[in-house]
Amino acid sequence: MTKKLKKRIRRVLIGAVCYFAAVLWDKLLLASSIIIPVPAVIAELFLRNAVPNLHDMIRFAAFLTAYIVIGGDVVKNAVKNIGHGQVFDENFLMMIATVGAFFVGDYPEAVAVMLFYQVGECFQSYAVNKSRKSIAALMDIRPDYANVLRDGEEKEVDPDEVAIGETIVLKPGERIPLDGTILTGNSALDTMALTGESMPRDVSAGDEVISGCINLSGVLEVKVSREFGQSTVAKILDLVENASSKKAESENFITKFAKYYTPIVVFCALALAIVPPLILSGGWSTWIYRALTFLVISCPCALVISIPLSFFGGLGGSSKAGILIKGSNYLEALADAQIVVMDKTGTLTKGSFAVVKILAEEGVNEKELLELSAYAESYSTHPISQSLVKAYQDAGNEVIKERLGTVEEIAGHGVKAVVDGVTVLAGNEKLMKKEGISIGTKWKEDALTGTLVHVAKDGGYLGAVVIADEMKPDAQAAVAGMKAMGIKQIVMLTGDRKEVAEHVAEKLGITTVYAELLPGDKVDRVEELFGQKSEKGKLIFVGDGINDAPVLARADIGIAMGGLGSDAAIEAADVVIMTDEPSKIAKAMKISVKTLRIVKENIVFAIGVKVLVLLLAALGMANMWAAVFADVGVAVIAILNAMRALQTDQL
Repeated sequence: MTKKLKKRIRRVLIGAVCYFAAVLWDKLLLASSIIIPVPAVIAELFLRNAVPNLHDMIRFAAFLTAYIVIGGDVVKNAVKNIGHGQVFDENFLMMIATVGAFFVGDYPEAVAVMLFYQVGECFQSYAVNKSRKSIAALMDIRPDYANVLRDGEEKEVDPDEVAIGETIVLKPGERIPLDGTILTGNSALDTMALTGESMPRDVSAGDEVISGCINLSGVLEVKVSREFGQSTVAKILDLVENASSKKAESENFITKFAKYYTPIVVFCALALAIVPPLILSGGWSTWIYRALTFLVISCPCALVISIPLSFFGGLGGSSKAGILIKGSNYLEALADAQIVVMDKTGTLTKGSFAVVKILAEEGVNEKELLELSAYAESYSTHPISQSLVKAYQDAGNEVIKERLGTVEEIAGHGVKAVVDGVTVLAGNEKLMKKEGISIGTKWKEDALTGTLVHVAKDGGYLGAVVIADEMKPDAQAAVAGMKAMGIKQIVMLTGDRKEVAEHVAEKLGITTVYAELLPGDKVDRVEELFGQKSEKGKLIFVGDGINDAPVLARADIGIAMGGLGSDAAIEAADVVIMTDEPSKIAKAMKISVKTLRIVKENIVFAIGVKVLVLLLAALGMANMWAAVFADVGVAVIAILNAMRALQTDQL
């Protein structure tokens, strides 16, 4: 709970005690004249002669004390704002209404209106505080220090003082202060603050780590790859701090609405206080009371508070789910999405090669085929070569260097290696032709969906290993989820071969595919797609690579995949999916739809109740207590409704 909220609650509690004490005093004076009439009459006569109107003075002083304790800050803010030229705000309305009630002698009602207004403000502060918690949790990822190795000694310094290339030491329980690569050590990292995922991530030497994560177990030495100002944690904190500054259209509408609405109702109240008595030649106190009631009812705080709070709740709920939305305007725009354009590699697929199939010739053992290809490629750093070695190791095997003889890499073709004294060829179709080896046609169909590594031993063809970029586990669910959200068209763009792209699209249920594109071509395709949506509809582009940055910036809403994705993509995007799950795109849309539904509910409810009670007040059918409900009651209900935007777990 913030200091400001604690101070406000303390003021309300003290003020409430003063108010109820004044009410009790008022009631006791009345009761004493009934229960013990003779002493009361004698006391009254004596005091009246000694101090005229003492009873009224004490009553006024008691309620004025309660009023100052409860509403002193409201009056102070109203006067201060008037001095700055900001006359027509909610502080001004509450001050005029309650001070006016004092002048017409309605002390208890004046204090009660201010008390319940402050109770409503406490609810607002509590709601905002609760909404901030999800985002504030992200603010806690800022590291306080870094343990840097200098001259063989470990020194604790500010993260800003660590240079690229220096080595930092991470102990169990410490937060990673800077991005880098692990030099020594094994550990598990808690990435929940960044990704929303509760499952720890195992890391070891050679792995990259990002700032903001918590080291859970082992001691790590990390070589720093980025300065603190350019680190992942710094970029995320910047996104969070600036998120609430970009307002949605609904918020801007309410701000403009309140700007014109408030002076209008003030002049209406003034007319209500003056015109009827002039026409009817009297009844000033009655009409002034109605005008003051009218003012209390007209206070637009339910709208001014609950609408931004709803969007803030949506932003907080999405960040809790591992989705960073850079502003309320983008949260609102997600609900109007019509076309989603997605990059393939790194977005729908993992962006890393893996063995997906082994095509062994008749009489050839699949294990032997994978084994020979892994040995032949074991010294190459090419991603395809590494995927062969990884598949072999994942099967529980180990590459023993003593089994490998000479290795000759043939540029653009593959590798010729001696394994256990036999000559092994591993490479593409051109290598087989060059060596005069017939490969048949068994593999033709699989060549359309991936890259083939043909393998031969001592001039005899053994078969091929199919290597492809694997689809992400939730890619199909992501496409299905977006269709369920009413997306009219899902398009896939890729620089990959047409056959591979169409194969992936078919598996995912995407009908529109553009393949073999350069970065500039992607922008052109997005420009063409803009013409296919309605004026209100929005176009989303989802990507993760540096070559996607121009398209992310051009789209109505750019979504960057993964907190470990390209910096350029994250900076150009409007939404960042911190996890590597494309299914979170549909979840972001659901959060947007829910938030907007809550906003509309609050607008309709607040305006509807206020218009009804305003009419009743003008006709003399609503008193100050009805005004309290129409103002504070409606605000509290709207605030509680707005807090529902935080609940995103079940979406």
